[in-house]
Formats: sequence, C-alpha cells, structure tokens
Amino acid sequence: MGKKIGMKIRKRNKPEWLKIKTGVNDEYIKVRKIIQDNNLNTVCEEAKCPNRGECWRNKTATFMILGDNCTRSCRFCAVGSNPSGVVDQAEPEKIGRAVRLLDLNYCVLTSVTRDDLKDGGSFMWAKTIREVRKYNPEIKIEVLIPDFKGDLSALKTIIDAKPYVLGHNIETVKELYSTVRPEADYNQSLKVLKDAKKLGAMTKTGIMVGLGETIDQVLKVMQDARTVDCDLFTIGQYLQPTKNNLEVIEYITPEQFENYKKEALNMGFKEVMSGPLVRSSYKAEEMGRLVEYVKSVELVN
Repeated sequence: MGKKIGMKIRKRNKPEWLKIKTGVNDEYIKVRKIIQDNNLNTVCEEAKCPNRGECWRNKTATFMILGDNCTRSCRFCAVGSNPSGVVDQAEPEKIGRAVRLLDLNYCVLTSVTRDDLKDGGSFMWAKTIREVRKYNPEIKIEVLIPDFKGDLSALKTIIDAKPYVLGHNIETVKELYSTVRPEADYNQSLKVLKDAKKLGAMTKTGIMVGLGETIDQVLKVMQDARTVDCDLFTIGQYLQPTKNNLEVIEYITPEQFENYKKEALNMGFKEVMSGPLVRSSYKAEEMGRLVEYVKSVELVN
C-alpha cells in the first residue's frame, strides 16, 4: 500500500502525552477495598495497567477470572504463567456481589488463558456472567476472552450466557506474532471473532502499537478484522510492564492515533477507541453507549 499517515517517534524518554495522573480519592479506596475484601483479581493490577488510577477513581474495574496465572507466556504481558489448576468455585458469586457494591451499570470481565482446563474455563465464564446478572439484573456485561484453542463449543457456552459485547484481542500485527505472542495464532484469533459473529455476538478486538510494526501492517489488521465483520476496535500504545517484557520500540503520537481512528471508522467499524493510553476495556461503558446511539440512529433511518 505504501501509505503513510502521521508520524512515529523512536524510543526516547516517555513523551509528555504518556505521563499518567496519580492519586487516590474515596472511590479509588472503595474499589480497592471491595477487591481486596473479596479476594478478587483485576487485570488493572495483574497486567499493571497504566489506567488503574483513573478507572478506580471513576469507580470502574475489569475483573479477571480463573486465577492470576496464565498457561501462556506472551512477551508483552505482566501476568504470571504458572497456574495451579485450582479454580475458585465461589468466584462468580463474589464478582456478582462486588459489582453490586460498586453499583456498576456496565461490567467488563476478562481471564487468564487456562489451556490446562478441559473446557478452557468456559463453564466458569458462563457461570460468572449469569451470577453478575443475577445480582445486577439491568447490567450490560462485556467479556474479553482467550482463544480457547479455537474450541467452538467453549465459545458457544459463553455466548449462550448472552454478554453484551464479546471481545477477543488480536493484540499485534501478524508479522510480530512469533515475537509477541509465540503461543498464539493470528488466524485463529480472527476465527474466534468470525465464529462469535456467526453466533450472534457484537464483537470487539484491539491491538497495541509501538512494537516495531509498520503503518501498513496496522491497517491490514483493521481490514482483516472488518473482513470477519468485527464491530468495535481499540488501539493503544504498548508500554513495557516489567523489565522481563518486550521493550518499547517507538512511541506513537496522538496525531497518529487519531489518523488510525479515522482509517478504522472509514473501514466500517461501529466505534473505535484510539489513543496512547487506550486499552481494550478502557472506557468500555462509554464505547457501549456510543454503539447504542449508533443503533438508535440506524433504526430511525
């Protein structure tokens, strides 16, 4: 394609736009206490998300089920990779109660990958969705799932529990999979999104940039996601969570992120969240509301 949009900055000191506001308020303390009191895991903590302060101050959190250790070792991720095999059977109810205590209208659930479990943990996924809804009947639930090694029955188990949005992240461009996600498969991730759409889900995916990908490669991911009719797309800056993870190759400018958003919307995504600090669950409720607005406009027209 040879197309160039915006600019990239080679790795130096962290630029001004990536400086993160710190501090706590009453809501932050409340969220932290509810999580600790119920012995729950959040991707906010386990993945060292840069937005934890902002989200917790705004009384939101992304709950991570099936433990805090993964069976895979993606080189961008700070989550541990030594699962015990034990699954907390009380976890779904605890999350349902925690969501009620937080008084959420929109809940995001994710998990570690559990290739050691026969069904990849899909039964517990469905149970958690149902428990959250039992305690919070009006809530919208977004899920961010692993690939379940392409197991269609596992995917169907989750979709039958009726999440509002089903997300599965492609994470990076195809050319970097062997470096960034050596135990995953690009085409399999696309198939998860394709199968989920066929089963009636509203689908969402996202990638990180700054790992050495080209602009054309990013646009190709977008095109591939639209080929399987993916509805929502997120794109954010990769930040090295620990010294054991991949280093940042480049910092992408806010202008570049805006250009990526325009390109993605032109391709037909219903909504796009693009920015240096965007993560797959960042402002998920806001994204969901925008989708509801788009739907209402489409119905009127």
